[in-house]
Amino acid sequence: MNITICGGGNLGHVCAGFLSSNRENKVSLLTTKPQLWSKFIDVVDCNGKVFHGMLKEISCNPAEVIPNAEIVLICLPGFAIGDELGAISPYLNENCWVGSVVSSTGFFFESFKHLSKQQPLFGFQRVPFISRILNYGREAELKGYKESLSVAIEQTNEKEKVRNILEGLFKTPVKLLSSHYEVSLSNSNPLLHTSRLYTLWHDWKPGITYERNPGFYSEWTEETSDLYITMDEEFQHLLKKLGLKDGCVPPVLDYYESKDAESLTQKIRNIPAFQNIASPMVRNKFGGYAPDFKSRYFTEDFSYGLKFIAEIARQKQLILPNIENVYSWGVNLIN
Repeated sequence: MNITICGGGNLGHVCAGFLSSNRENKVSLLTTKPQLWSKFIDVVDCNGKVFHGMLKEISCNPAEVIPNAEIVLICLPGFAIGDELGAISPYLNENCWVGSVVSSTGFFFESFKHLSKQQPLFGFQRVPFISRILNYGREAELKGYKESLSVAIEQTNEKEKVRNILEGLFKTPVKLLSSHYEVSLSNSNPLLHTSRLYTLWHDWKPGITYERNPGFYSEWTEETSDLYITMDEEFQHLLKKLGLKDGCVPPVLDYYESKDAESLTQKIRNIPAFQNIASPMVRNKFGGYAPDFKSRYFTEDFSYGLKFIAEIARQKQLILPNIENVYSWGVNLIN
């Protein structure tokens, strides 16, 4: 199968290596930094298994890697999705399936509505892998697998065929969802990351620095869990308002197999794939740390993930006080 991956970030690296390690797949990469990539990329997983990938083509020119693609995987942050779709759209063949594997799936579907092509579309509810770059363009780490994946598929009558192929590509059971809202509205990163950032730094002011950079997950607090659960309760109200079926996006306590804030805190703190992930901070010349407002945790999860949830709620005239408070706090800091 001819596959083109758009984006050379953490997830782009792992998808490129994992998928191209199966020589039946011909995987190409569209990236702004083709000169930094090797055609050979290794991905080591959490069990020590190494996937030896080999890319067919690496280019910054859509005309070179898009026309022959049967599947295009968008592995880009929300702010880049609209421009990327505009760039690749003229080169897509009509039978190509275009999908988003990132947390800003809502903006992926919304952006495509502004294009004239009725392209077959799919979007994952959560990323298929927890991914980290080890050596840019050459080596990456697959830090964790998912037990199953959920996908929404639109603008095609071959939904089961697409679902089955995705299941084979990612070697993981894939569940077909009934609406793109079920993947566009996520209680994963848009709530998980933003609740943690708020409880870390809601009292931050310009000039404040910190002596150390805490583990983002390994030092997760019960205060954060309380806020995460409360935001998720508001989120679940929104899903009901939209008429989506119960459990289409599992509540966070169900997803993490927890019963309260205390057990959720222990669960998140001890997830192996989350270990050694620091908080998004920058170090100053005096050795102190300050929040990094240019980090994707801010620019992606507030400006796209949480924004999409807040905007849909407003359209439905639904008040979500905690989500609105956290969203306003984060956006004001970014601005």
